[in-house]
Amino acid sequence: MSPVVVLVGPPGAGKTTVAESLAERLGVPFRDTDQDVEAGEGVSVQDIFIDHGEAHFRALEERAVAAALSGHDGVLALGGGAVLSAATRELLRQHRVIFLDVSLPAAVARVGMNGNRPLLLGNVRAQMKNLLDQRRPLYAEVARFTIVTDDLDAAHVTDEALTLIKEDR
Repeated sequence: MSPVVVLVGPPGAGKTTVAESLAERLGVPFRDTDQDVEAGEGVSVQDIFIDHGEAHFRALEERAVAAALSGHDGVLALGGGAVLSAATRELLRQHRVIFLDVSLPAAVARVGMNGNRPLLLGNVRAQMKNLLDQRRPLYAEVARFTIVTDDLDAAHVTDEALTLIKEDR
């Protein structure tokens, strides 16, 4: 069992929205590893960060990603920081991965002051810039394809992703 496609990218790129849309259009299940972690722990990602710290969350996330990659046959959206794990990046090499890229201005506009994103508390623009600078090379490393989502709505990103999936068979 293996996902049809895995979506990676930073907060604000549209991973969950596009994954849900893609799954619906392909007639396959949707799964989001952040939701898997929340279901397993019974609390939100934000609460895990606050109560146990980022390292604890990353360990839970790494296990959730590994389980989803081996046990899900639909569309999979990964949390934005999943690529920080070398073990996760290694596993992703065996899968069709689409990097949903987004520029700094577009990402900041999309996430705004969302309190559900614990790594973006404080100066959202500065935090997002640091996050993009750190993670963009890792997203590119694992991706077979990249879609820049800045000027596209979710329907257009879904259309582009479907085209890439069909061409990659």
